[in-house]
Amino acid sequence: MRSDKKTAIFCDFDGTITLSDNIVAIMKHFKPEGIDDVMKDTIEQKVSLREGVGAMFALLPSSQKDEIVEYVLGQAGIREGFQAFLEYVGSENIEFNVTSGGMDFFIEPLLAPFDIPQDHVYCNGADFSGEYIRIEWPHPCQPPCNNGCGMCKTTVIRTFPEEQYNRILIGDSLTDFEGAKIADLVYSRSILTDKCVELGVDHVPFTTFYDIIEDMKQKQSQGVL
Repeated sequence: MRSDKKTAIFCDFDGTITLSDNIVAIMKHFKPEGIDDVMKDTIEQKVSLREGVGAMFALLPSSQKDEIVEYVLGQAGIREGFQAFLEYVGSENIEFNVTSGGMDFFIEPLLAPFDIPQDHVYCNGADFSGEYIRIEWPHPCQPPCNNGCGMCKTTVIRTFPEEQYNRILIGDSLTDFEGAKIADLVYSRSILTDKCVELGVDHVPFTTFYDIIEDMKQKQSQGVL
């Protein structure tokens, strides 16, 4: 990283900003008929993430929207230090983006207290006009990615040229790993930490957002951020 570049952060939502993975929690709680096979195929990567997640939500009636949102708001939980982290990056003029494979209908109400501009939140949409929920994909993969990500994090990151930006990724799962490989700095937890260790990708483990603030301040004092 270079201190003469601008800095942009790309932060996962489920299991990173929130304490739990909301898509998994929704499916386990509402248990639509056929969900076990779809989840198994998705986890085992027999289908792409886009195909799998789309199929999961297609099992849920649109009439359950309010019930699903109420459930997510009641159980998600926000990771400690998130508000302080937003205040810190704001004071340092660091661009903050949410990059999530989740859905706007539960992400937006969970993020509402934090005043993050809508054009800095990259996620999937949902259409409730039919009998069952239909997921929309406004941020699909662009070359060189062809993984069927749904919301393609590497495509978003690549819109911030490496010649101009220090690109920081914050995440927790395998869906963050491709982004971790092209980021300048990775803050990881859970499965993403294990994967970074396994494949030798530099990373800084964290538990709360206070840990990230402390590390970024240290890097600033060293002139590398």
